[in-house]
Amino acid sequence: MHSRFGAGEGRFGRRFGGPFGHYKHDMFNQGFRKVPVNIEETETSFIIELFAPALVKENLKVATKDDVLTISYQAEEEADSAKKYSRREYSNCTFERAFGLNGKVLIENISANYADGILKVTLPKNPETNTPEKDILVD
Repeated sequence: MHSRFGAGEGRFGRRFGGPFGHYKHDMFNQGFRKVPVNIEETETSFIIELFAPALVKENLKVATKDDVLTISYQAEEEADSAKKYSRREYSNCTFERAFGLNGKVLIENISANYADGILKVTLPKNPETNTPEKDILVD
């Protein structure tokens, strides 16, 4: 059965695969938006690709605390706030996403790069906690 947002628990537990449970603000009433992410697993790392075009790179923040990776963006005051739109489908809004790491990542080796509207965060796997899958013989 799928969770409410269509994502399973995944390798990082509920916090990584589904609703994160600790939005600081209601995303519709306070200007927060949920930005989409893809999470790829390779042999040596997890790669988060966050789709957020037209951002000011200096306003992006990637941080870890208490085994949680937080990606946030603090938008500047919009210069075009006086404009009257007949339709507006995107804006450069503030957002925050959080991901529980559950000891699966070497935090000191995390790297991030923002290019072409994609923030790519590489999370090197912790070899002590990322053991390969093992088949168990059923008698």
